[in-house]
Amino acid sequence: MIALSLAEIAAVVGGQTHDIPDPSVQVTGPVVRDSREVVPGSLFAAFVGERVDGHDYAPQVIEAGAVAVLASRPVGVPAIVVDDVQTALGALARHVVRRLGATLVALTGSAGKTSTKDLIAQVLRRKAPTVFTPGSLNNEIGLPLTALSATEETQFLVLEMGARGIGHIRYLTGLTPPRIGLVLNVGTAHIGEFGGREQIAQAKGELVEGLPEDGAAILNADDPLVRAMASRTKAKVVLFGESAEADVRAENVRLTDSGQPAFRLHTPSGASDVTMRLYGEHHVSNALAAAAVAHELGMSAEEIATALSEAGSLSRWRMEVTERPDGVTIVNDAYNANPESMRAALRALAAMGQGRRTWAVLGKMAELGDEALAEHDAVGRLAVRLNVSKLVAVGGTEASWLQLGAYNEGSWGEESVHVSDAQAAVDLLRSELRPGDVVLVKASRSVGLESVAQALIETGAEGEVAAR
Repeated sequence: MIALSLAEIAAVVGGQTHDIPDPSVQVTGPVVRDSREVVPGSLFAAFVGERVDGHDYAPQVIEAGAVAVLASRPVGVPAIVVDDVQTALGALARHVVRRLGATLVALTGSAGKTSTKDLIAQVLRRKAPTVFTPGSLNNEIGLPLTALSATEETQFLVLEMGARGIGHIRYLTGLTPPRIGLVLNVGTAHIGEFGGREQIAQAKGELVEGLPEDGAAILNADDPLVRAMASRTKAKVVLFGESAEADVRAENVRLTDSGQPAFRLHTPSGASDVTMRLYGEHHVSNALAAAAVAHELGMSAEEIATALSEAGSLSRWRMEVTERPDGVTIVNDAYNANPESMRAALRALAAMGQGRRTWAVLGKMAELGDEALAEHDAVGRLAVRLNVSKLVAVGGTEASWLQLGAYNEGSWGEESVHVSDAQAAVDLLRSELRPGDVVLVKASRSVGLESVAQALIETGAEGEVAAR
């Protein structure tokens, strides 16, 4: 964070200093909420969670080098006491962002936010110092913490914004007002909470409503609900996509033999070829979104194409590809799942596994409400249509719907299997995998299927699976 004294911070957040001998002492390190992340100069934000109360760690963090605790009650060590720690954290982020002078880029969407955010960051940091959301910390706490990690050298601040209801993104843009706002898509993620795609579009569009007149709204030309958001902003509108009307578009899209996308990138300032290191055709749209942002910030087509071609995955469990010594390929995409990302992952599996046996180890997609049965059934059917060799549906009712969809799609569906839990899936795969097989593991975060991927990777490392 930019250096601020405890007295300045107290004034910004409307707090009272307690047990602070010298209010002129500065916070020079990061603002953190996890006591394990404290380093000398930190400010520790004490949140009260379901199981843990951050206030209990106050003596420990001061001993570890924190300058003070941002707390909702006195803790017997240097502290700035406020009525609400989350509100105070947001106020501090707003103050720091105003002082920075960095260009803020914010993005939202139903699917692909984190992967796209990682691409944008990898492209922009070739041009200037860039700070971006780690992982998917995109809520009312994670976003301020990311903003507060910027320093005087930061020129680009890339912030992922999530929403679970109307008004959430409006709140986040109030904390960190962006100059460039990107909306990727409107899908069915969290549709059970929102009530419908139109409500999701209403929430996501709050991002472009908060843009200034000299800003830019980067919108997906291939998604009608996103494209319609052009009427909700006073900023310049830039379209990306495969549509001929897009300002930043892709032509000659194809997949390499290993399932990595390649295309000709067209921008208003020129064109250049891209071959990505990431897997799956869905990354073309993500790359075009990143390219549109980078072009708006002054990068050439050649610079953007080079950066996109060299970009990797920065966040865990998102199409992480591991080649085992015995020739089995594990694709760990278990961080989260919704119908759109599940379909994209299955198509990537089919492309990667041409001429090889393919396994789709899939679990529940959460928060789909009344659409849950239809969406799980549709994913099971798609696995059949893509000629995935075997579906392993893991878990309870939703997994049975996946398996039933595959079975009802055709005779191949008889090859689908429904198992009770992750361990059962591991046991099955350990006994049946052969060299050359490709395994996709994917489900909503709550299912925890990353344990399946990790177990299979460790099995390969131990040489427990012999070639047959």
